[in-house]
Amino acid sequence: MPSPQSLTEADRRIVAGWAADCAERVLPLFEREAPTDGRARDAIERARAFSRGELDAAGQIRRRFEAGRAANAVTPAAAVAAARAAAQASGVAHMGAHALGAAAYAARAAGLAEPCLQDAAARERDRQLALAGDEVREALRRLPAIGTDTSGPLGPGLLARGDLGEHVRALQQAIAGATLTP
Repeated sequence: MPSPQSLTEADRRIVAGWAADCAERVLPLFEREAPTDGRARDAIERARAFSRGELDAAGQIRRRFEAGRAANAVTPAAAVAAARAAAQASGVAHMGAHALGAAAYAARAAGLAEPCLQDAAARERDRQLALAGDEVREALRRLPAIGTDTSGPLGPGLLARGDLGEHVRALQQAIAGATLTP
């Protein structure tokens, strides 16, 4: 039985476009540091193409780590997070939960890019939520709550800890319509 974090292929196609939008917003943070490295941009474009039905999941699964390797090409933390947001977006073809990973890494990147603004990451999450239409929200609601299922990225891994975990938790609570707790 597949992980509940996988989502159906139809749901993954729905959330892939949103994940690409989240990652693209912070892409300039990566491209400023590595202007000739097209791996992060390519990952975002592939996520978009997957969402439109132009690429199959199998092909995307084989290429999902390329943008993650781009994170090793830069040193500023905001640029690293931006590359990881793109990598997570490309991973949506494999597992739907990566859409929340793309959003969380993008929020991290935004917060790191503007450390003098305490709410930069929260403002980025608000922008992401504004981009999430009804279909995206409905698909994301099908994901298990962070930390409740160990069979994917929302389990005990990186997306469930630290600021990434806080971003995913806040996004899930907002999408579910719950009131955020401080």
